[in-house]
Order: sequence, then structure tokens, then C-alpha cells
Amino acid sequence: MMGTDTSRDGLKRAAAEAAVALVEDGMAVGLGTGSTATFAIEALIRRVKEGLSITAIPTSERSARQARDGGIELVDFASQARLDLTIDGADQVALGTLDLIKGMGGALLREKIVAAASDRLVIVVDETKVAHRLSLPIPVEIVEFGWHATARAIAALGGKPALRQAKDAPYRTDGGNLIVDCAFGTIEEPGELDRQLRDIVGVVETGLFVGRAERVLVADAAGVRELCVERGRP
Repeated sequence: MMGTDTSRDGLKRAAAEAAVALVEDGMAVGLGTGSTATFAIEALIRRVKEGLSITAIPTSERSARQARDGGIELVDFASQARLDLTIDGADQVALGTLDLIKGMGGALLREKIVAAASDRLVIVVDETKVAHRLSLPIPVEIVEFGWHATARAIAALGGKPALRQAKDAPYRTDGGNLIVDCAFGTIEEPGELDRQLRDIVGVVETGLFVGRAERVLVADAAGVRELCVERGRP
């Protein structure tokens, strides 16, 4: 239970701390990106200072900086083939399937690489992120060269791509790519749309995370509840 803090940040913190309670000594952990992931890293730092021994791979430079400054040992995939557990947030979660839209924090490519290398992906959200079907605009990471042509190909699938901006210039990911946020309305078949988008030349990755989350921890005013789907282990 989460006590008396029912603010948006309080809900995120409660879900994050419930996820961090799943981390065991000796684990290799993936660290997500975004406001909820920040709370999870904060809780992990506290546990490390209390004696927990873990290694971690972050999904963004800002998550790496927070973890490193807090004393978490960072590794990479050259030395760590698989991760035991990744804790991350999501922009929207579909009930039943636990399919996700991610990428508002701009780290969707690294987040998907880390999720694919994890035995378990645990997502932490507040109640506002849960929906019966995915419907938010999908962040799509694209290369800069020919991005107008890439955006037109996305539009041909029925989307409405908008180039993400940061101040007075296009937003750039840690990998130096652009992001277009693509509105498709209610998404009936996320897996098929993900495949169609990734087939477009110039698309690096999409923010559709289909069939990857094993567990979603949802915080609301009553506490933290758990949504689960059985996934095959590698």
C-alpha cells in the first residue's frame, strides 16, 4: 500500500517501489527512462546503499547518469548477455494483452533493445495510463536523411506523423535520430501496425511494445495492483 500520497508523482513512486521490491541480490537489471523510471532508479539506489548488489544497463544517458551518481554498477551487453529483470514505465498499457506504447521520453530504441534482452519486463504506471485499447500517438524513431519521405510512407498507412520538437529544433534521440509522433486513432492490431511501420525504409524502431511486458504494476488511490500475462521465457 502507498500511504497517503495520492498525487500523480505519489502514484508513480508507489508503483516504482513495488517493482523495485522484485529485485534480488546478484541480479542484472535494465533501467528504464522517464518520470516513473526515475523513481525506480531512486529506490534502487537506496537499496544499493543498504547493501543490495546488482549490475545494471540503462536505456538512456540521463538514466545512466542518475544510476552512476547513486552508486549503481553499470555494465553493457559486451559483458552481460541477458538481464534478469527490466523496470520501465509506459505511456499507455492495453488491458488484457499488456501491449504498450512507449517513447514519450525519447528512448524507445534503447528501451526495446533492453526489453528484448530481459527475462522479465515489469512496467510501472499510474492508473491514468491504462486503457482497453491503445490509442495514443506512437513515437517512431527515424533517421534524419529523407525523413519527409519516411513520414509520407507512414501517412500512407493511415497515420498522421508530427516531427517532435525540442525548443527551436527537432528533437534528437541519444542515437542522433529524429522522432515522429504518429496518430493512428484506436489501434486494432498493434502487432501488425508495428510490423508495417518497421518495414518502412528509414524507420529505426517504433514505440509499440507488443507481447513484451510480463507484469504491469498500477498505482491508484487504493494502492498498487498487478496485471499479469504469461510469457514464454527464452
